Amino acid sequence: MNLQSNAQQLFEIEKFTHLTPVQREVYPLFLKGDDLIVSSETGTGKTHAFLLPLADKIDSSKEMLQAVIIAPTRELSQQIFMFAQKMREVDSDLRIDLIIGGADRDKMSQKLTRQPHIVVGTPGRILDLFSNGILRCEQANVLILDEADMIWEYGFMDDVAQIVSQMKPSKQMLAFSATIPVQLAHFLKKSMRNPHTINAPVKSRIQPKIDHVILDKKKMSYVEIVLNIMKHSQISSLIVFANTREEAAEISEELSKSGVDVLELHGNLSSRKRKQTINRLTSDNHFVLVATDIAARGLDLPYVSHIISCGLPSHLEFYLHRAGRTGRIGKEGTCYLIATENDKKDIDKLNNLGVKFHYQKITEQGFKDIQNFFKKRVYHKKVDPEIQQILNLKKVVVKPNYKKKRKLAISKLQQQKRRKMIQEDIAKQKKERAKARSKSTQ
Repeated sequence: MNLQSNAQQLFEIEKFTHLTPVQREVYPLFLKGDDLIVSSETGTGKTHAFLLPLADKIDSSKEMLQAVIIAPTRELSQQIFMFAQKMREVDSDLRIDLIIGGADRDKMSQKLTRQPHIVVGTPGRILDLFSNGILRCEQANVLILDEADMIWEYGFMDDVAQIVSQMKPSKQMLAFSATIPVQLAHFLKKSMRNPHTINAPVKSRIQPKIDHVILDKKKMSYVEIVLNIMKHSQISSLIVFANTREEAAEISEELSKSGVDVLELHGNLSSRKRKQTINRLTSDNHFVLVATDIAARGLDLPYVSHIISCGLPSHLEFYLHRAGRTGRIGKEGTCYLIATENDKKDIDKLNNLGVKFHYQKITEQGFKDIQNFFKKRVYHKKVDPEIQQILNLKKVVVKPNYKKKRKLAISKLQQQKRRKMIQEDIAKQKKERAKARSKSTQ
């Protein structure tokens, strides 16, 4: 496929060698003006699937907002913005602004007195600027939703619906998402005009080069286990996933006290701190990041060698996303799950989804393969020889009700043995009482 001038230049600046399948499918339809619903996993090149044609679509000579790109989180917005900045190397007159929460609203308003050509940001802040007339949304003719299923899951679709209602009916709308839940599909088809659906070729959801290991939490803290893993592993970069913001902050603090240079990424951090973390992650190939599932999707971190999940997320799908942060660009990766007995059912579900776990423990010498410690050992009671003899009786001719008769025979034998045992116990007690009386009279 031949790219037009601006897209070709952007392609060369990024030093791409070929278009990915999703990029090849999206490019001509985007330029044609079609609405698109694109189901594509992280790592398939979907960000440039819309940036490449957008480079040819935007006319920088027009003093108006032309494209709005919405992402579910500040971090994803910031990453898209960083990628989009390369478009300015193709067209220096192009104006692109990042619109996210946490930034000073007054300064942002002053900056936007001259309308940008493209804005990238989160739904709430973009809606705020649209509603107050700071951004002229009625002029924009392209709306792109990135990680649309996350936008839906995080409850931002009401904001998106208001943005859609304020834009002109003739706009072009595109949604990119790893999955398309039924409710999301209904919303998109209601908001779009005869959308094309593109299902990009699915990679293996669990990379074949990812080793999935379960460690028993027992009575240890997550931090103790994380430090042991770090001690016995050759780690390039590590992401430690926690299930809550508070847990992430606590693990980060304890690791820092142990001398680990830790980066944090979760919702309790200030906008400035989160931005600093993203800048470090994109510029440094060696890091230890403690994060919530905010880092499980979308972020392009190709050199992560190890993942540690401190428990399973409430949505099991996010374990797959966490695991997908490693084993990228042909490299091997290891994903540790620190689990408890309560995780057994969910582990079985992940097994059914194709995740092949093996079990290990950490010793002084390193990691050692062990049996599944969640399987309870079955201890077989020793069967009484006389009962076993009844069970082993071979009948040449099977008579009616033989099973019932065999059961009654076993029950009768057991009663006899219990009665004998009780009688022996009573006799023993009588002897002991007699001995005690004899001693007391001496």
